[in-house]
Amino acid sequence: MPPSRGVGARPAAVFGNGGAALPYSAQPRAGTRPGPKGIRVTKKQQESSGIGPIVKGILTNYEEYPSLIKVGAANQINKEIIIDVIYKLRSLIFPGFFSQKPLKPDYLVYHVGNLVEYVQYHLQKQIRRAYNQEPIDRRTLTGPETVTRVFLERLPAIRDLLATDVEAAYDGDPAAFNHDEVILSYPGIFATTVNRLAHELYLLGVPLIPRMMTEYAHGVTGIDIHPGASIGHHLFIDHGTGIVIGETTVIGNHVKIYQGVTLGALSTRGGQLLGGVKRHPTIEDHVTIYSGASILGGATVIGEGVVIGSNAFITKSIPEKTKVSVKNTELQFISNAKKDPAPESLQEEFWDWVI
Repeated sequence: MPPSRGVGARPAAVFGNGGAALPYSAQPRAGTRPGPKGIRVTKKQQESSGIGPIVKGILTNYEEYPSLIKVGAANQINKEIIIDVIYKLRSLIFPGFFSQKPLKPDYLVYHVGNLVEYVQYHLQKQIRRAYNQEPIDRRTLTGPETVTRVFLERLPAIRDLLATDVEAAYDGDPAAFNHDEVILSYPGIFATTVNRLAHELYLLGVPLIPRMMTEYAHGVTGIDIHPGASIGHHLFIDHGTGIVIGETTVIGNHVKIYQGVTLGALSTRGGQLLGGVKRHPTIEDHVTIYSGASILGGATVIGEGVVIGSNAFITKSIPEKTKVSVKNTELQFISNAKKDPAPESLQEEFWDWVI
């Protein structure tokens, strides 16, 4: 379950007038201006505290940037609900792993039913709000009720893929104790879980929400995977911090990616004109990409069985079963002992070395 975020919590008082506490007003009164979370500050209080000009300046600035303000927006997506839906879906994917109390077998049908009902109601409502924020010419013809149902019907298929990801993480990491450790603690599994869920909504044409989901996972794990990226089975993300995978990336099966890897675009200077253009690389099956490597460009294809060494910078296609490495640098070893300094040394290549 997600940590409590104190939805609806209100501070005890608002401070102004030299630090004196100003009490809340239970109901709006004449001559008052609404503040954050229902706080009411009267015009007289503003003047006495000297904040009147500050308020006026901020309100004037609001008028200059209307796209940065949401007032009276009935269709605003609730980010807190989207986050809650993520965790409810994770509980459906991995039942019993994240329950506050043991999940009994005879209660499983009620557990699943309650979660599906919750997700269906809240996700459908948020999808409808997302549709209403889209320009009319970009709105899908499929209603939010149908989209939500189709998405929920795809959960078994999503679970099939995630089962392969858990297996790949366990098989590929000698530090893994068991599958429970992988599911409960590996950031790569959390990021992949959220991404696979968001990707299905992306394919169904749902705006905004898939990106909100993956950016939440990005904030939690440091792994940034765009929901548009197409990813095959048995993906293994080890450590994960600093990984970036762009929207039009295509990743095959049995791919291993280590921390700090970028699968990105060569240039985004075209901005919105590049929308829909393949800007990110294609990674074929059984590819290993070690830490710090950058692979860029929509025409770049990394062939099957390729191994990319750490810190490689690649902007052209690599044929299958190739090993790519950055030329090793010369290291100079200087001893503190009173004798001749150690000679310069060229590091020996060692392809299986990872942190």
